[in-house]
Amino acid sequence: MLRLLVLIECGTRAVLGAAFGPENAGETAYAERLLGQLTPGMLVLLDTGFDSWPLLSQLRSTGAEFVCRSGARRIPLITKRLPDGSYLSTFGMGKLPVRIVEAWITVTYQDGTVRREQWRLATSLTDHTGYPASELVDGYHERWQVEAAYFSIKATMLDGRVLRSVCCADIDQEVYALLTVYQALVRIAGDATASRPRLDPDRISFTVALEAARDQVTIAGGVLPDAVALVGTIGRAVLDNLLPARRRQRVKARTRKNPPASTARTPSSTPPPPSTTPSKPKSW
Repeated sequence: MLRLLVLIECGTRAVLGAAFGPENAGETAYAERLLGQLTPGMLVLLDTGFDSWPLLSQLRSTGAEFVCRSGARRIPLITKRLPDGSYLSTFGMGKLPVRIVEAWITVTYQDGTVRREQWRLATSLTDHTGYPASELVDGYHERWQVEAAYFSIKATMLDGRVLRSVCCADIDQEVYALLTVYQALVRIAGDATASRPRLDPDRISFTVALEAARDQVTIAGGVLPDAVALVGTIGRAVLDNLLPARRRQRVKARTRKNPPASTARTPSSTPPPPSTTPSKPKSW
């Protein structure tokens, strides 16, 4: 088994960096190999498995910021409560200052099924006035785009096939080939998106781009076009077969005003009771 870790740009879903190798090495080890791709001004959205304070501390040393979903086992120490319901805390026994945002996410699916779960986000953005808790919860939903990228590579491109190579050097070459083709198609789709103002990149079908590219290779059509244009045959196929506008699921997200004693602790021996302040429904 091979473990692949990618750093994806939200919106375009372009690969900014990739690290891969044997599955027996953990995600954190591969994540450290991607830190060189981070620059000041970036906001990195990370899943639960990356809430290790040494990794997040190294991430901050690059000048980038982070929003990371914290594991359920972590019990943060509240050092200061903030007006938007978030609170300041630290990771690594006081070594890494963070801000914690807790929220209940309720999703109602088309068949009427309701799913509700608690999120606890840890972020380096400690200024609650510049980065309100509700905006951080909204923005964190964009992390799903990396899952779409994985699906494009594993399901759409490989179509259920396993890697053919039988030695490490050839496996490396095969993975780099997959990433190269993926990146080329994403760039083509990005150029097509840029040709239409206000076109949501989420409406671009990676499957259409891949099939159009396969057709071009098979028939060798348009290899030497008469004129070079930003949007070529593949781009036109993508624009002619846009996905429907994304209908965001109806979701209620309520940031917790005061975390209960079971999920957070304070220096005080008597934590305040949880708030029952109602929230407004949000659309995703």
